[in-house]
Amino acid sequence: MDVVFCFCVAALLSVWFTATCEPIPDGALHMECFDRYFLITVDLSVAGEKPRFDAVARTGVYAITEQNAAKCGYSVSVRPLLGHVELRASYFSCYTDNQDDKVFTFNFNLVTQHEGYKATYALNKTCSPSFLWSPREVTCEVNYMEVTVKTDMTCSTGTKKGDWNTLKPAHSSTTSDWQVMFKRGDEQLQPMDLSQARQQGYVFNLTDGRLVFRTPYGQPDSFSTEVNGVPVEVVHATLFSRQSWVVLMVDMVAACSTHEGSYDDSGYMIWETPEALYPSVESTKISIQLGGELVEQTVAEERGYIIEKHNATFRISIPCNAEEGYRKSLVDGGLYEFYVFHLYVEQVLVDEDNVETVLSFHRTLVTPLLPSPIFSDNRTALEEQMFTVYLGDVPADVDLASVQLNGQEFTLPFSNASGQTLTKVTYPNSTHSYTLKVPFDNPVVTQQLIPADAVIQLKLDINFTLTVQSGNESYHMASIVALFADESPPQFDAVCSESGIGFKLDYRPFDYLWEIRIGSDLLTSELAAKRGYIMSNDSQSLLLIVPLFTQGYEYTDVTLKGFSATFEILVRDRENSEVQTSTVKTCPFTSTELIICSTDGRMTVVADLSLAVTSGGIPATAHLVDKYCGPKEADDTRALFSFPLNNCGSRVKVGKENVTYQNEIFFNVDKLVPGEATERVIVQCTYSLAGLHRLFSTYRFVSDTDGVGSIIHTKAGTASYSPDKRDLQRPTVEPTVEPTVEPTVEPTTVLHTVPATMRPPGSPVAHQLGVHPPARYVKVSKIHLLSNGDETFPKTKINEVYV
Repeated sequence: MDVVFCFCVAALLSVWFTATCEPIPDGALHMECFDRYFLITVDLSVAGEKPRFDAVARTGVYAITEQNAAKCGYSVSVRPLLGHVELRASYFSCYTDNQDDKVFTFNFNLVTQHEGYKATYALNKTCSPSFLWSPREVTCEVNYMEVTVKTDMTCSTGTKKGDWNTLKPAHSSTTSDWQVMFKRGDEQLQPMDLSQARQQGYVFNLTDGRLVFRTPYGQPDSFSTEVNGVPVEVVHATLFSRQSWVVLMVDMVAACSTHEGSYDDSGYMIWETPEALYPSVESTKISIQLGGELVEQTVAEERGYIIEKHNATFRISIPCNAEEGYRKSLVDGGLYEFYVFHLYVEQVLVDEDNVETVLSFHRTLVTPLLPSPIFSDNRTALEEQMFTVYLGDVPADVDLASVQLNGQEFTLPFSNASGQTLTKVTYPNSTHSYTLKVPFDNPVVTQQLIPADAVIQLKLDINFTLTVQSGNESYHMASIVALFADESPPQFDAVCSESGIGFKLDYRPFDYLWEIRIGSDLLTSELAAKRGYIMSNDSQSLLLIVPLFTQGYEYTDVTLKGFSATFEILVRDRENSEVQTSTVKTCPFTSTELIICSTDGRMTVVADLSLAVTSGGIPATAHLVDKYCGPKEADDTRALFSFPLNNCGSRVKVGKENVTYQNEIFFNVDKLVPGEATERVIVQCTYSLAGLHRLFSTYRFVSDTDGVGSIIHTKAGTASYSPDKRDLQRPTVEPTVEPTVEPTVEPTTVLHTVPATMRPPGSPVAHQLGVHPPARYVKVSKIHLLSNGDETFPKTKINEVYV
């Protein structure tokens, strides 16, 4: 099969010319001369939609089509993964200028088309391989097989008897023209002249020193077989010419491994070729092209390749992460990936006559679809108070397009107002990752109370939409994250002070799930400032100082010795506003004077009557406008009154927005000291008309808001409100006159309800300045007095006024 009969041939001469074309953009073209082929790559951005190469020769311009490319020694392929179109040309291709098999000049036109616009680019390159051609060169390209042999070889001395059987058809030939015989397996086909062979797609050519035979795969005269289990295609052609009694014959057998590659689960793409495609081989070695450089087996193995020989078969295992491989993602019901390798292998065979044969293999290997290793990881830490989800091993050609959170779609990038963040990190292994952070208090997070388990469930259903680059494929990856937290609502620590009550809450991770309210009002910095609370709030804790007599207190056990003040903070469920728990703190306080205007229509007053005592008055004998309404408790200088607003002779003043109930404390002075002024004490409560449900009702008083109380100390010489019978019997406001809120007496001093002993440190002492600021009102729901029973004052009805 390897017998070669020597002959002499004449060289074919050729010249070339270059077409006039447009210049190609810089960086878009790459041309390189390799040992046994010439390579052109052009960026797809320039090559356009349907690029075409034309070979330029002295005889004309020839389009390189799919059919004639295989016949003429060209391989053209578009490689989207690499972003270019590629042409490989044999040094012995049809239209290449060959000078003595040492200098090869290539001339091509690249014809491109962009949206109907055509452009032509001239591509020219001269290559001079630095090596000497082996006696026999076999190229196994992706679309053709090519054999070249030297024309001046010494004839083999190892001819076997069986090889002479080929001479019989040649010897019987009656022509001296060159003919070719094909052998298909054991079948010897009839000879044909070269013109007939060319019509069937075969190419025969003579250079200065070599005979060239080229054939596409799948020709009728080729046959497929297996060598050691590896598929092989063989074309056994013998050229011969009968010169008188001498027959010249050349064996041009072409044999190539057609193994398409296989993938194993260890992450390797495997390609195989028989060690000896040609008989009588004594030794063989393999080299692989890596990164454009042909390297020996040991170097390839250092880079992760595995080259082994099993049963006279070379097995080359290529790691999928090899730099020479190219990866592509694909959506097919799920996210998959595949790898493409453009393998170039040279196998050197040496036979028993020490004749060298070089086999060159070009193979494109593609792995099957492999599931993509994208994964998600819940990295949520409770102390961070946010969901943290990691999406890792995302391939370089896959982008995250959008994120769906509990059914709500968010396109990327997130807006600043969305509340969630996304961070992308790129890794050297051509993957990247995303880290999604969603705070627990983000409105998209669902919360569910599970009473049976005494837990709160926070749930975030995430759907990642990933898009494959250079395509419209999308992939949806769902990650359902559920987190459980302690159900117990937060609890405040509370302490008493001289000036009020302090509350402190140390935040836990899930305390944001609850609302903190004072009554029906949400506790905010605005509410605190409006009501006079002192609040400090940060990520660690909440501190609230509630000064005495600010809104929200409830007062009980009011006596001359002191009283109790209670403040309550409510904790409500944020979802349904139900009260889950409360912190209630009650503290004892003392005060020289105070006035309380309750929402249920009762005025409670502790009045300082020391000036009246100096003038001879006795607090125990003091009374209100109704002389039967006396104090509940009295000592040497003070008296405690508690009475319904619509009783004890109270006077009502109605304005456009407020209603004021006013009464006065009187004394039975037996003997007035000459020159000493007695003191009148007026007490009043003012309510907003907008908050009153029933005005001047004998039966019930209901107010939404607190009343504002005042204790007004005046001199006895000012206009007074005399508690005689006429005043008690006539209406306090005439129906035909628009009610007003001007006071009947002009106050000279007003006593603040907060005693000096309970003022915050550093505040001015009112009595030292001689001026008392207005009394501040408080909101109470009920008042409990230390008495021997319910109110026993006689009911003195006042006239009702309707506004």
